[in-house]
Amino acid sequence: MRYEGSVYRPPSEAYSLIIQVTIGCAHNKCTFCTMFKEKKFRVRNVKEVLEDLDMARQNYRRINRIFLADGDALVLQNKELLVILDYIKKLFPECERVGIYGSPQDILRKSHEDLVELREHGIGIIYIGAESGSDRVLKAVNKGATRADIIESVRRVETADIPASVTFISGLAGKAGWEDHAIESGTMISEMEASYVGLLTLITEPGAEMHRDIAEGRLELLSPLEVLKETELLLEHANVKKTCVFRSNHASNYVSLKGDLPQDKDLMLSQLRNAMNHADSLKDDRFRML
Repeated sequence: MRYEGSVYRPPSEAYSLIIQVTIGCAHNKCTFCTMFKEKKFRVRNVKEVLEDLDMARQNYRRINRIFLADGDALVLQNKELLVILDYIKKLFPECERVGIYGSPQDILRKSHEDLVELREHGIGIIYIGAESGSDRVLKAVNKGATRADIIESVRRVETADIPASVTFISGLAGKAGWEDHAIESGTMISEMEASYVGLLTLITEPGAEMHRDIAEGRLELLSPLEVLKETELLLEHANVKKTCVFRSNHASNYVSLKGDLPQDKDLMLSQLRNAMNHADSLKDDRFRML
């Protein structure tokens, strides 16, 4: 396969064929992220993408899932995406699902009919980085979207019968804003009604603007126990009516949680509180990674 630079995918796409439809991220301004800093954003020629799919068909007997990378492949117009999706259906009739990253901005540019069309041609899940439910935090990290934008984008995806998988970042607001971040993220989970919610914990790398803020004392990181307290507050304020699969089993997390909201909420809160009472059981920082 032909890949440009580092390639990233959601944890649930670990066994998927990854096809780069775009290179980099169209926004690429979030202060906590370095994933695509070395790449100048561009949309790949559709012909190149189809060639990559041909190569994959020649090399793999069975492909169950395909993930369209990089950072926000949903930025493509539907007419381009449909060519790719239809070619996938032709080459890989066994493929059960095509996943894609989509920013709130990408989704809001598409109509309901556009999203339904994508589902009908094979898109089976859209991954959305919310990061926080707090407008203050979203502005501070230069997300480029508001709380209202993110809620509306998730609702549009779900209304089109496409499962939305939404990610939040524990510790993103530091010590000064953790309560606002937790409460607003919890209430956002309640309002947006996503099929899946994932929680990872902040890790910054050299080159990220936030990494400099931490080094120069403008942002103070939470301790592991404070991260768990923040997660507890988030879960306490997540009151969903529709079943939501909740996961905090990312490699960056100090404690692994998994369950369905609302039915497993009390169980996960109990597991969190037990972990807070046994700090020696938390994952060592040496073993946390993005």
